[in-house]
Amino acid sequence: MAKAFSLAHYTLFSIRRRNAFNHCTFSVPFSSSSALSTTDKRNWRGPVVSVLELGGIKIAKDDVVRDDPTNNVPDTIFSKLGMQLHRRNQHPLGILKNEIYEYFDSNFSSKFDKFDDLCPLVSVKQNFDDVLVPADHVSRSYNDTYYVDSQTVLRCHTSAHQAELLRKGHSHFLVTGDVYRRDSIDSTHYPVFHQMEGFRVFSPDEWEASGSDATSFAAEDLKKCLEGLARHLFGAVEMRWIDTYFPFTNPSFELEIYFKEKWLEVLGCGVTEQEILRRNGRPDNVAWAFGLGLERLAMVLFDIPDIRLFWSTDERFISQFRSGQLGVKFKPFSKYPPCYKDMSFWINESFTENNLCELIRGVAGDLVEEVSLIDNFTNKKGMTSHCYRITYRSMERSLTDEEINDLQWNVREQVQSKLNVVLR
Repeated sequence: MAKAFSLAHYTLFSIRRRNAFNHCTFSVPFSSSSALSTTDKRNWRGPVVSVLELGGIKIAKDDVVRDDPTNNVPDTIFSKLGMQLHRRNQHPLGILKNEIYEYFDSNFSSKFDKFDDLCPLVSVKQNFDDVLVPADHVSRSYNDTYYVDSQTVLRCHTSAHQAELLRKGHSHFLVTGDVYRRDSIDSTHYPVFHQMEGFRVFSPDEWEASGSDATSFAAEDLKKCLEGLARHLFGAVEMRWIDTYFPFTNPSFELEIYFKEKWLEVLGCGVTEQEILRRNGRPDNVAWAFGLGLERLAMVLFDIPDIRLFWSTDERFISQFRSGQLGVKFKPFSKYPPCYKDMSFWINESFTENNLCELIRGVAGDLVEEVSLIDNFTNKKGMTSHCYRITYRSMERSLTDEEINDLQWNVREQVQSKLNVVLR
């Protein structure tokens, strides 16, 4: 079976209406991540929300980018906070979000509450523990997640708000927001992207009247709902369900559609683990949840070839889209030439590719198009060398040799000094 192209983009199957919450709070105690040392936990100081507006919440740069040994949030990531591309009605992500809203409003009589302005700073408990992510899961590491301090992160997924909304009495909700992951650099990966979470709770009388058991009833309703959403977005397409595993749903599924002669993974979903419902005051209910990545869906629907384009302020990009017009095909306004620079170095035990990409982004920003490992070998002394090819290309203009050389020189200096590798 051919592997489907993933559109879910890291939904951990891979949440706020305006004025729904007045404050971005960080309650104590938070449960800890196994990736953090006892010293980190003891020295943790809570974030002080103080000049960035996020849904009525003021957040200063010092609240996010801190002089703290557990902080790994760079300036480039802080600069994305508050951009909220999904709330711009003429942006491809906003157009797609509103189209999904339309589907749920039309088919469920506006039953689903909508949240799209929740604070992206969340506790480790909200981000991981509340959705049953195991203590040793790789996503908890500093290599994968942006930590503000040892107990606070930039959310990795919109599921981070699931438990809070359940405790506040919401039974049907859609949560859309910007999420943050340390990641590789290529045309489909970016450290900030956007997700939508869907959640529906059922009461005993609903499945008892059907004659089905609770889990089967929820799974059948989930599949019917999401098949309808796929048809709403993509038209009459062939679909298939793939059984999979997620820590917070059981059973768990991925939905794939056959689109433009290949199978595409659209989203991940499943019947919510009963433990999540029990912890949040709904022990007698059953529920389903799904998660999807807006960028990956929008790249397919709008024919957008590079994920960096979503952040473009170039009028030649922005002017191509209109509110309510789903699937308008992007017309490239030009294709500027790439410049390739190779860099080789001896790695150490602490080296990770995510750290390298983070450093390169910090120097070159969105002028870096791709970072790829093109060669590696280990010598007789046991030393390992990596050779990476860095592709520089602007989406809006031609780069000069001088600025590319300056960027590459800067990258080399930073790699050597901050990653403690030996350049070759």
